[in-house]
Amino acid sequence: MAASVRAVTKQIDWSKLTVNLRLSKDTVASLSAFRKRNDEARRVLADLKEQRTDVDFAHFRSVLKNKAIVDEAERAFRNFKPVTYDVATQIKTIEQFETKAVAKAQKTVEKVDAELRDLQVTLTNIETARPVEQLTVDDVLIAKPEITETVDKMVQKGKWTVPGYKEKFGDISYF
Repeated sequence: MAASVRAVTKQIDWSKLTVNLRLSKDTVASLSAFRKRNDEARRVLADLKEQRTDVDFAHFRSVLKNKAIVDEAERAFRNFKPVTYDVATQIKTIEQFETKAVAKAQKTVEKVDAELRDLQVTLTNIETARPVEQLTVDDVLIAKPEITETVDKMVQKGKWTVPGYKEKFGDISYF
C-alpha cells in the first residue's frame, strides 16, 4: 500500500491542490518549506552519489614526507567496514505516518467538501429569500415560534418593555 500511496503523491500537482483546497497561508508555507527541504535533500544526495569515492594513496605518498601516516591511513581505509543499521523499523514508522497523513488529508478533503456543500445551500437560501421589506409579522412568528411564547410570558408577568431595548435603540417616548 505504501508504494501505491507514494506513487499517487508523486502525481499530485501541489500548486493546484493548495489553491483548490483553500489552505491557510501557514499550511501552504509549511508545505512549501517541506517540499523545498525535500528537493534540497534529493539534490545533495545526487551530488554525493556523483562524487568520487576512491582515494589515490600514491599521490599522497609522493606529496607527503611522512610515508608512515599514509600507510596507516591506507590500512585504516582498507580495513574499514561500514556499519549496517536495520532501518526497517524507521521505514515502517515513516510509512505509518505517511498513511495517517494521507488518511487525515482525505478526511480534511471530505470536511471541506461538506462545508462547501453547506455554504452552497446557504448561498442558495440567501439568493432565493424574500427581501426584509416583504416579510410580515406572521412570517416571522412562523420562522421563530419562540417569539410568541416569550411575548405571552412577558404579558402574563406584566412586563411591557423588552430588556435592553432602550440601551440598544434609545427611548422613543418624546411625546
